[in-house]
Amino acid sequence: MAGPLTGIRVLDLSRVLAGPWAGQVLADLGADVIKVERKGVGDDTRSWGPPYLDEAVDSKSRESGYYLSANRGKRSIEIDFNDPADIATVKTLAARSDVVLENFKVGTLDRYGLGYADLAADNPGLLYCSVTGFGLTGPRKAQVAYDFMIQGMGGLMSVTGESDERGGGPQKVGVPIIDLMTGMYAAVAVLGGLVGRSKTGKGDHIDVAMLDVSVAMLANQAMNYLVSQKDPVRRGNRHPNIQPQDVFAVRDGHIVLAVGNDEQFRRFAEAVGNPDLAGDERYATNAARVQNLDSLHPLVSELLLQRDLDDWLARLEAFGIPCGPINEVSRVFREEQVVHREMLKTFTDTAGRDVPQVLSPMKFAHHSLEFERLPPRLGEHTAEILKEIGD
Repeated sequence: MAGPLTGIRVLDLSRVLAGPWAGQVLADLGADVIKVERKGVGDDTRSWGPPYLDEAVDSKSRESGYYLSANRGKRSIEIDFNDPADIATVKTLAARSDVVLENFKVGTLDRYGLGYADLAADNPGLLYCSVTGFGLTGPRKAQVAYDFMIQGMGGLMSVTGESDERGGGPQKVGVPIIDLMTGMYAAVAVLGGLVGRSKTGKGDHIDVAMLDVSVAMLANQAMNYLVSQKDPVRRGNRHPNIQPQDVFAVRDGHIVLAVGNDEQFRRFAEAVGNPDLAGDERYATNAARVQNLDSLHPLVSELLLQRDLDDWLARLEAFGIPCGPINEVSRVFREEQVVHREMLKTFTDTAGRDVPQVLSPMKFAHHSLEFERLPPRLGEHTAEILKEIGD
């Protein structure tokens, strides 16, 4: 069977990452996603390199690795937003679409007659998803936002990084996590809207803000504050609520240890050759281990320094203790489980180029997700799409 969203058309007016990520999720699920791009320029991220897929190609035509990460499965059409005929084309496409994704500054598309009210008048069942930095309402609604600044404003950087007493400071996550999660929330909201429309026949205007997403993502750290009225602090790799969970040095590198409960800790104590640790009242329960981490951590560190990484991985896994290496990206794609799950595949595009893609983690027993439509070249499908709508 085809993807579960086969037959759904998405008009993607977004660019950079949060909106395009949502569009790619929907495309992976089988939706026909039409990416609307500025004529002659395209999505900003096309030029966000190096690296580029093909360094020899001229700057207007080549695609950066950044762009290629978020635009699989789409068709590209070039639009001049200053040309009334092109605006009319966008309106025609919206009238024939189920979903519109956009991440323009608040009010910008209204000036072109492409706001929610304008498009819903012609298509009452339209789901119009606006992805912004701060939302469609509030004192900051007109301000521009980027992932980095929202990681700071939303509290994520206050709990990310090494502790101050160890010389640390605020640190952003190594990928644009707020953009990615905003895209995921937007995609989930669209799916919810499609289910709702199937019951009522009515569309909706979805408002997804990066700052809201960042606040929601504080998750357990937010609740830790709300129930204690104490600000969480940066703890490096140490988990704030479960111990021992940290990065530990071993004889030839480092290991991630993630002991999750008291039974696992009992088995861990056996695995490291010190079963008495689990009987020590300071460490017998998780609450006690968290409270006595200053004495537990050096003990665990000393024990783990006695073996090499591969020895510990084999031994701890044999005892059912969650653990793993810290892989460089190159090793991630050599990891046997990642290979087995077919997360990486290289395709050949219409220009004869090899294009690697990290595939969707969503897998269905009764639906086949297809990935043959690669991130499009700028305007690659303009003629095809115009022919479909009779322009």
